[in-house]
Order: sequence, then C-alpha cells, then structure tokens
Amino acid sequence: MNFRRGRGSDVPEINLIPLIDVLLVIIIFLMMTTTYAKYSGLEINLPTADANKQNEQPNEINVAVTATGQVLVNKVPLATASVAAIAQALQSAAGESKEPVVIINADAKATHQSVIDIMQAAQTAGYPRISFATQSPH
Repeated sequence: MNFRRGRGSDVPEINLIPLIDVLLVIIIFLMMTTTYAKYSGLEINLPTADANKQNEQPNEINVAVTATGQVLVNKVPLATASVAAIAQALQSAAGESKEPVVIINADAKATHQSVIDIMQAAQTAGYPRISFATQSPH
C-alpha cells in the first residue's frame, strides 16, 4: 500500500509581495498621520565660551552693557545710551590710537538692541574692529 501517492514534493513557500504591500500601506499611514512639533520660540542662553583670556592691549576700548541697558565705556558710565553719545565716548576713549579694537562686554540679559547700538556707534566712530567678550561656564 502506497499512502504517499497523492502527496507531491511541494515545498511550502512564503509569498513576500503581500507582506511588502502591507508594510508600504503602514508606512504611508504613519507618514500621513504624524504631526510635527513646531517651536514658537527658542531658549537661548548667552554668552559662554571656552577660550583662554587674552591680555589687555593698549589699543582696546572696553564697552560694557548691563542687564538694565546702562552703557559703560572703559568703566565710565554714559549719561545716555544713544548711538551718538556712545560714538563720542568711543572717540574720546580712543584718543590717539589708530584703529582700536572695540570689545563689547554685554550682560546675558541685556537687550539685543543695546548691543546693536554699540556696533553702530563703533561704525559711526570709524572703528571697524569689534570683538565680543564671553566668560567660561562654571
């Protein structure tokens, strides 16, 4: 008796095409339903940097801006923080120096406009070399 006559040597195989179709549909579904987070603002903490402290040079003008917006040129406070007043103070602080470097020491909470005003005053006074001072993080 031959009971194996109806059985052939068919090897079962897995058809991958329907599996790929299902995976593509899942990927398309996930792409269409994903929401992307949009940030309305960025949190920025400035200024910190890791650098060696440079020695002071005689042709430097240190301009400091406090958190309240007060401007100090070589540690001398100015009465007003207007561009013209800052430019006049820069010219008097430079004296006979040719092309001094204006170093801006701005508080991290100082307004951006006050720093831009100092940069504009330096340009008005004819000092194109500007540098920003930072402190190293603790």
